[in-house]
Amino acid sequence: MSGPTSLDDVRRRIDELDARLTALLAERQRLVRAAAAFKTDEQAVRAPDRVERVVTAARERAEREGLSPEVAEAVWRAMIGAFVEYELTEHRQRG
Repeated sequence: MSGPTSLDDVRRRIDELDARLTALLAERQRLVRAAAAFKTDEQAVRAPDRVERVVTAARERAEREGLSPEVAEAVWRAMIGAFVEYELTEHRQRG
């Protein structure tokens, strides 16, 4: 793919990526909802050790792909935090 030719082109490409990211996040949410059924308590939902492994893996992938590891970590921590809250709600509703 060639480089962007204008600010409008950059924005169009970002919008396309955002659409793809939204679809992937929706898939992740479906899996998070499914995971809630397998967890017995809120500590299992929070899973701090798992969070750290996921963030470490995201940083490593970022380095390989040319993404700032700091950006990757910030994005993954925000995403995980939002999904943990979502999963806690799902878990509580299941009782």
